[in-house]
Amino acid sequence: MQTSNKSRLEFISLMASLMSLVALSIDAILPALENIGASINLHEASENQLLVTMIFLGLGFGQLIAGPISDSIGRKPVIYVGFFLFVIASFICVSATDIETMVFGRILQGIGLSAPRTISIAMVRDTFSGNYMAKIMSFIVVIFILVPVIAPSIGKVMLDFYGWKSIFYSQLFFGAFVMIWLWKRQPETLKEDYKTPLTFKLFINGSKEFMKHKQAFVFTLISGLITGSFMVYLSASQYIFQEQYKLTDEFPFIFAGLAISVGFATFLNGTLVMKYGMFKLVHFFTYVFVITSLLYLFIFTGKSNPPIEIILAFFAIQFFAIGFLFGNLRALAMQPIGHIAGIGAALNGFISTIMAVPIATYIGSFIKSTSIPLFAGFLSCGLIALFLLMYVKKHVTI
Repeated sequence: MQTSNKSRLEFISLMASLMSLVALSIDAILPALENIGASINLHEASENQLLVTMIFLGLGFGQLIAGPISDSIGRKPVIYVGFFLFVIASFICVSATDIETMVFGRILQGIGLSAPRTISIAMVRDTFSGNYMAKIMSFIVVIFILVPVIAPSIGKVMLDFYGWKSIFYSQLFFGAFVMIWLWKRQPETLKEDYKTPLTFKLFINGSKEFMKHKQAFVFTLISGLITGSFMVYLSASQYIFQEQYKLTDEFPFIFAGLAISVGFATFLNGTLVMKYGMFKLVHFFTYVFVITSLLYLFIFTGKSNPPIEIILAFFAIQFFAIGFLFGNLRALAMQPIGHIAGIGAALNGFISTIMAVPIATYIGSFIKSTSIPLFAGFLSCGLIALFLLMYVKKHVTI
């Protein structure tokens, strides 16, 4: 049992590290967005949001390739290929002199990172199921959340001492360490019986099978709405805190503090999900998400930004709710499709991400002088999510 627990702990840590490659590539550059924008001749600070949202575009489309291929040849080889592509994309980013090249590099980074992101989830589903899968996913996300907590601070230190390009190089070193760890310590999780021939029909048949399961499809849509809401914050946080509140030096610490709120909720979820189940927690905290947004809009619509302590309190409550939603929504979507975990994780990630990018881009375009559009976006996404929860309730299986 002790050996089993050690193996499980290492598995959780490794899967979290694979996911963390994505978070590191997004969050570590946040303090450097202004510097990067100056290097590639951006004139509007709001345009810096493209450097965040475009990597998600690559993540969305890349999953459609990585997931199905992993169902055929195995999980680990696809992760290695994805990381190699990420290395190429990172060098494109550090050599960029204009926005077009930088955006291309960020999209390509996303495509490369889609492999570890998608396949780590498939590997979890290969190994666990039900509420216990949600519990394992919660522990993985707790470690994963530590990256957004420390990444902006690390990015700020590297920016101050070595320049913004060093942030990209540090991601490559971390990624190389994780790849060696995966190669040496983690066995292949896809059983030989589950491997399918690599044909175009694999994707078509897998997509049809995915769409048959209302639970998988609807919880994927809800995940897209919540991810879109959070992506608005990720892309606009630098603008809100540095431009609207003039808290440039404090920004990494503010970002870290709010990330802790998500991590604490995710940690609690690992225990509570075994007692109450995934669906009850998702239902309750979607209401919390909606009510918090509604309250902020009721109090502050038509007014200037509230004091920093007030908006941080509202953000903390929102992100505490999101901490209970992220892992449970994905686990609920994956539960009925364990037999197609690779393509299922790919479609889940693709649909939710492709939904999230336009949501974040559209809502983010309205964020100018106040944060009201952000909370209006939270409310809109939350209300649609509640409607979908009512629709899918009778189809949920644990």
